[in-house]
Parts: sequence; structure tokens; C-alpha cells
Amino acid sequence: MADFFDLKVMNIDGSPDLLGPLRGKVLLVVNVASRCGLTPQYAGLEALHNELAEHNFNVVGMPCNQFGSQEPGTEAQIQAFCTTNYGVSFPMSAKLEVNGPSRHPVYQWLTDPAHGFGGDIQWNFEKFLISRDGRLLGRYPPTTRPEDNGLRQEIADAL
Repeated sequence: MADFFDLKVMNIDGSPDLLGPLRGKVLLVVNVASRCGLTPQYAGLEALHNELAEHNFNVVGMPCNQFGSQEPGTEAQIQAFCTTNYGVSFPMSAKLEVNGPSRHPVYQWLTDPAHGFGGDIQWNFEKFLISRDGRLLGRYPPTTRPEDNGLRQEIADAL
């Protein structure tokens, strides 16, 4: 299976390689949605991203419409919503599928049991911690907030 940073994920702006330029950084990859009860997590994700950016850390948002059709917009609409409402500056992918027969290769990799955290994505805002060398370090349920002490400690350990 491919190295995490070699997986081809389209950027929300249409450029073809979201992950390659992030090689060597610690990442928190999150499947996101604009019309979810957990959408306010965008504020905490942006704060975490800004706070730790100087330590080569990035949040990466990956919009998905598979849970309750809570991300129905186009990439331009998603980007405008995130920027206007939450000041999101972290990288985001084009909309993708996280489960099922059309599961994007990045989520095939993230949910592969061989990486230690297998199984389908349960809901919007599920989180994955990726090391600088592309190893999967942790998986966190949707209700784990960016401010959660356990998550923050695991990120700090990875930095």
C-alpha cells in the first residue's frame, strides 16, 4: 500500500496534490461537514492548526456528504462557508467519500486494519493523527473535540 503522503487527494481549489506538500508534518485528518451538529468543531480545529503551525503541524479537512447529506455544497460553497464562518485557513480536500464502494483511497488507507485502526467511519468529524513519516498514530471519534486534553497530548507527543 502507498505511503500516506503519496496518496493523491485533490485540493478543494482543484489542484491535484493536497498531501505531497505536507510531507514531514504531523497531520490531523478530519472528515468535515458544514451542516452537522459537530460543525462548530471547525473553530477548535482552526485554533489548533494556528497554535501548532510553527511546529510543522497541519489540520487537514476532508469534506464528505455521506452522513445525513450534511455537506451538499460544491467545493466553492464549502470553502466560502468555512472561511466566512470559521476563518478556516487549513488545507482542505475536494469532497470525497469515506465509506462504501466509492471510498476514496485516502480513506481506504486510513481505515485499513493493517494500520491499527480499521473499520468504517462512523460520522462527520472523525479524526486521524498522522506522523511526520506517514504512520497512523491514532483515531478519534467524532465527538472528540479539538480541545480534548487526550487528543492534544497525543499531538504534542507526535511533534
